[in-house]
Amino acid sequence: MLDFFAIFSKGGIVLWYFQGAGVSESFAGPVNALIRSVILQERTGHSSFTHNALSLKYKLDNEFELVFVVGFQKILTLTYVDKFLDDVHLHFRDRYKNELEHKGDLKFLVNRFEFEDDFLRLLHEAEGESVTKPQKEMRTYYKSQKSQKTVKSMIETKGGDKGKEQTSKKNKNSPKPQQRKKKENREWDMQGTNPKVLDYSRTDGIGSHNNQGQDQEVSAESVRIKHWSFHRATKGGFGGMFGMLRGLVGSKTLSQRDMEPVLEKMKDHLIAKNVAADIASQLCDSVAKKLEGKVMGTFTTVASAVKQALQDSLVHILQPKRRVDILRDVLEAKAQRKPFVITFCGVNGVGKSTNLAKISYWLIENGFSVLIAACDTFRAGAVEQLRTHQRRLNSLHPPEQHGGRPAVQLFEKGYGKDAAGIAMEAITYARNQTFDVVLVDTAGRMQDNTPLMTALAKLIDVNTPDLVLFVGEALVGNEAVDQLVKFNQALADHSKSDRPRLIDGIVLTKFDTIDDKVGAAISMTYITGQPIVFVGTGQTYNDLRSLNARAVVNALMKA
Repeated sequence: MLDFFAIFSKGGIVLWYFQGAGVSESFAGPVNALIRSVILQERTGHSSFTHNALSLKYKLDNEFELVFVVGFQKILTLTYVDKFLDDVHLHFRDRYKNELEHKGDLKFLVNRFEFEDDFLRLLHEAEGESVTKPQKEMRTYYKSQKSQKTVKSMIETKGGDKGKEQTSKKNKNSPKPQQRKKKENREWDMQGTNPKVLDYSRTDGIGSHNNQGQDQEVSAESVRIKHWSFHRATKGGFGGMFGMLRGLVGSKTLSQRDMEPVLEKMKDHLIAKNVAADIASQLCDSVAKKLEGKVMGTFTTVASAVKQALQDSLVHILQPKRRVDILRDVLEAKAQRKPFVITFCGVNGVGKSTNLAKISYWLIENGFSVLIAACDTFRAGAVEQLRTHQRRLNSLHPPEQHGGRPAVQLFEKGYGKDAAGIAMEAITYARNQTFDVVLVDTAGRMQDNTPLMTALAKLIDVNTPDLVLFVGEALVGNEAVDQLVKFNQALADHSKSDRPRLIDGIVLTKFDTIDDKVGAAISMTYITGQPIVFVGTGQTYNDLRSLNARAVVNALMKA
């Protein structure tokens, strides 16, 4: 039933693995995909992952830095996998701890860990329990509450005397309602209820020969309780003192219960800083799984440990997972005698044309010639806006500085035309005129507008640009997730290729208006896994920056 089960360290050493009968394909591909897409991307909040036809479930052991992965066909519904994974984890970590203490780390590099017998026994038990477990019998109609509501039971009796007579008969036969029980008086210690016992003027020994005295019995019990409580208090005093010292020197192992109140506050803090609620929840779950089972360092509190882990995760998310060097890519395309094509897309009013002009200025400053393709054929004034930018950029960089040729030119065919066709003509023109870069401006569109999303997918599919940049506002919160997910989904759905082009990077605009509420950067990067290439920080052509991950995280974590 299982395709494979692998146990490896976070350093990459495979300690033990199992492959099912008849499985010839290596499990390295699915496991590497899990590491790249989940573990390295700080997405460990969910314990399952799908890769092609396989469904993978995994568990992290943070104390020994181990990863347990089980894979099976996703068309199967294996109810025992979660419990089986926990059982294997518990058995293996005990064996691993013993081997580590007796033989050291080098043993695992030389010899394979012996665990097959225990694994097969646990697998046999898990499969046997799932087979022998009786299925829940479906309840029939006659056993349901609906069947009891017959027509006869819903008929209300009309008429005064008959109804009263039936009611009175029913009341006679029905049991009498029980009276409410009175609260008993409390008997305090060292007190009696018999007046004779309380009469201390008598000379005979109370309770010595008869059973009338209650004082002696209660006194003995009270003395015993006092004596026991005295020793308990003494023990508690020393235990509390040593417990406090243990907390100071950091011998506490982190558990989900310890981290829960801190993570709840962290989640609210992230949402207040404009991180999408769903993303904030997933980040906190991922941090909890990352820290669970770890022993805190000396003089480390739970709050500081959680905060540091969350900060490291946020920096890791914002740092690019692949090289994004536009200047180097432009030089490589120039060596191949073809233009480097960048397509800009996004919703209405986020500043696509403005940031396109800023990137044009940046490219011209680095000595490249730019052709702007006006493919926004829907919005009135879009072409005129680009022409204004072209005129101002050429005034800042006159043709005399570029061999008598304008540094930036505009390619436009008016309004109402096919955007994909205009982009194709612009790229052909740039190749013939030896332009270095083509910047394709597209119409702003909402993510739910199917006709415009289809047109964008066609433009990207036909012209295959080198870079597809999504332009988004830093002001948005939950909306950023919806925009990016639907843009990527639309590009995938409307593409005719087997491997559709999706968003390659993000340009974050209006970053100067949000103070320290920089959560949109986290939301956008987390949902796409793509880097933020540029950040717009003002209204002039110079106001374009690259993202500093640590500065953003420091602003995000600031109280």
